[in-house]
Amino acid sequence: MRALRSLATPLGVAAAVLLFLLVNPWLVLDGTVKQVVTVAFWLTFVVLLIALFEDRKSPDGAEVEVEGPRFVRFLFNNTRAGLFWLPIRLFIGFSWLEAGWHKFTDPEWMQGGAALRAYWERAASIPEQGRPPITYEWYRDFINTLLTGGHESWFAVLVTFGELAIGLGLILGALTGIAAFFGAFMNMSFLLAGSASTNPIMFTLAVGLMLAWRVAGYYGLDRYLLPRLGTPWRRTVDIRPGTGSPGMASSG
Repeated sequence: MRALRSLATPLGVAAAVLLFLLVNPWLVLDGTVKQVVTVAFWLTFVVLLIALFEDRKSPDGAEVEVEGPRFVRFLFNNTRAGLFWLPIRLFIGFSWLEAGWHKFTDPEWMQGGAALRAYWERAASIPEQGRPPITYEWYRDFINTLLTGGHESWFAVLVTFGELAIGLGLILGALTGIAAFFGAFMNMSFLLAGSASTNPIMFTLAVGLMLAWRVAGYYGLDRYLLPRLGTPWRRTVDIRPGTGSPGMASSG
């Protein structure tokens, strides 16, 4: 693993070069070459993540924090800012809960997934004129693979219960960061399939909840769940300069 950590820099450079080859507007790759470069980029990027994860164990891998504006630190680190995130949580949570309940009560979603298949077919279609709903070929290939395998029957159930779970998690403030992550993941999936609707707004708000995961669910079940999982919502000892006497300072 030490050798892998030493490769972090060259892996990062290689990933950047491969990504440049894929997205630059001057050198357009076609066919097999583009597929090979795409696979090479993702493999390199995944190995880079593993190398960076292992790099945390190195002596010079100590955490270095760059202090941001005070108000930003307040929003993402102070438990009182949970009041700011509470209405955002509820807005996204009820949106996901409503969407999931609509699918749960629709036989075309829960009994065979016909509605999801129709959605996939529209997304994967390539019109004779104009731009197709899906921009990236790899995502169209992914959708076509699901269509060919007839996976809509179980995928529709997964989407339905996933939306319900995300909604309940955000409304109750239970593992808010995880619920927001999966919500953002689903928003991104819909966006990749060409569906805008409310997804850009919900994705943006979900990113905020993910960044504020320690405090966004403070006015909810996370207030009790996260301390049990090791999150330091506790009072800490603060030695006040000049007095030598300990004072209690809130970590929030």
